[in-house]
Amino acid sequence: MAATQEPAQGRMGATHERRPRALPLAGVRVVEFVHMVMGPTCGLVLADLGAEVIKIEPLEGDSTRRLTGTGAGFWATYNRNKKSLAVDMKSPEGIEIVKQLLATADAVTENFRPGTMDKLGLSYGEVKKLRPEIIYCSLKGFLPGPYQQRTALDEVVQMMGGLAYMTGPEGRPLRAGASVNDIMGGMFGAIAILAALHERNSTGRGQFVQSALFENNVFLVAQHMMQYAVTGKAAAPMPSRLSAWAIYDVFDTADAGQLFVGVVSDTQWKVFCEHFGMAELAADASLATNNQRVHARERMLPLVRARFARMSKAELMDACERAGLPYAPIVRPEELFEDPHLNASGGFAEITLADGRRVKTPKLPFEMGGRRFGTELDLPLPGSHTRALLAGLGYSAAAIDRLMQEGVVDAAPVQSCTKDSIS
Repeated sequence: MAATQEPAQGRMGATHERRPRALPLAGVRVVEFVHMVMGPTCGLVLADLGAEVIKIEPLEGDSTRRLTGTGAGFWATYNRNKKSLAVDMKSPEGIEIVKQLLATADAVTENFRPGTMDKLGLSYGEVKKLRPEIIYCSLKGFLPGPYQQRTALDEVVQMMGGLAYMTGPEGRPLRAGASVNDIMGGMFGAIAILAALHERNSTGRGQFVQSALFENNVFLVAQHMMQYAVTGKAAAPMPSRLSAWAIYDVFDTADAGQLFVGVVSDTQWKVFCEHFGMAELAADASLATNNQRVHARERMLPLVRARFARMSKAELMDACERAGLPYAPIVRPEELFEDPHLNASGGFAEITLADGRRVKTPKLPFEMGGRRFGTELDLPLPGSHTRALLAGLGYSAAAIDRLMQEGVVDAAPVQSCTKDSIS
């Protein structure tokens, strides 16, 4: 259902859209120079929460739109609720348009190679001259230090940051199955921007903030680093780890299914033995405590596996549910579209793909006051909001037509606004 939108005058004459319901970041304007995953994730968080996020794209559109293979879902996942300004930043008039827009912004984000924004004349120092109170967020591979000029990818920092070592078997480092550093790096960028905006409320000053893939990855493996600091023993890769709990594994069922089951306390151990008819294990004094059971896994787990192997997957899930034990079926990503919990709890927003298909996409994984945040603006086409944004900066219709004819900007039809967002 299309949402009713009324133009409202913002700072310096810029036109903003008034949302049907006030969202937490309503009135905050963010300009983003980003691509791929890390930068777009940062903008997605801010946009879903109500900020006006304006994506600066080349005339042909962000190259992320055209990725295939494992990158085919990037654009659709991280770019809802954003406006698109398609502009040639190699032209003086294009850069002038961008600078005028930046002078109206609360925050700017960028995740290009080190030095790219400097070459465009859009470094923090230059943008600060346009708007002294700007929050300028740089999302990079590394924070300042010896590595800061290196080119980084999620894969690169997973390998050099210990995560790939911990994920794969001995001698076979394996990257995690999602862009964990890109996504979390973008989230930390959003957190830094929100903190800086809050600080600006009391100081009146903007600032330069940074988030980085490598440091994010190190934060992810901090628990393994600290395990070594506490015990003096290096953490083993996950496939060969000494688990903190005895029953904490994937088990096969009688109908060729698989289920993860965890027993993570002495109380759960008693419940487990009772529900699965394993009185002999419950009576074994050498298995009374969790640490005893961890060191007895080799003799205990075959008994548990044999017991589970006589049950179907559905029977095992039902037994774990009744016992209140942690369990999980092994699910593929595409199967999550039909997950009953996600669908019943309003866990999906709707977006329109470039080919016109309407699809579901996961919402941000939190709620505020019982509200979930989803799609207010559909995925933009390249330049969907060019005309409106330029008009808000004071350009006449004739001036906009001239800029389009000269190839300085481009405009596309505005995607209809979808209001499925708050449930």
